[in-house]
Amino acid sequence: MRPYEFQNLSYKNMDFTQVFSHIVAFMKNEPKGEYKLMLGTDSQVHPRHTLFITGVVIQRVGKGAWACFRKEVVDRQMTTLHERISYETSLTEQVASLFTEQHKHQLIDIVLPHIYKGATFTMEGHIDIGSGERNRTRVYVNEMVARIESLGMEPKIKPDSIVASSYANRYTK
Repeated sequence: MRPYEFQNLSYKNMDFTQVFSHIVAFMKNEPKGEYKLMLGTDSQVHPRHTLFITGVVIQRVGKGAWACFRKEVVDRQMTTLHERISYETSLTEQVASLFTEQHKHQLIDIVLPHIYKGATFTMEGHIDIGSGERNRTRVYVNEMVARIESLGMEPKIKPDSIVASSYANRYTK
């Protein structure tokens, strides 16, 4: 299996160690912040392939964010909605699994001395699905939410799944 490569507007070909270093540096810059580590995937079916983008965003609530993404191309059109939503969730799960317990503790340790001053750290899995009556993906909400919860992350669906439905979506076109 090839190593994961991430990128953003400033950096290309980052491995996970570099991504994690950026997240740590961002949090250490203001350890009293309220932090959300958000992961989510979106996809777009193109004529000869399906493009998947998994976003990794560390947000300091109300005070900015640092983000990157990884690309995955499947060399066919994935037109079945359930297959595509399930694969998006799998890619989010794969990136989430890179954040080992040791990584999570390292991030928590940054804010821990400041929790009585309002510092927080949460990890969210953003799923590009919605529960609205007119949303075709609503039938998959319980299944995908359970998968994200099983990883110990807080699941977010539309309209709150901004990493999948907004950040990652921008790079699928």
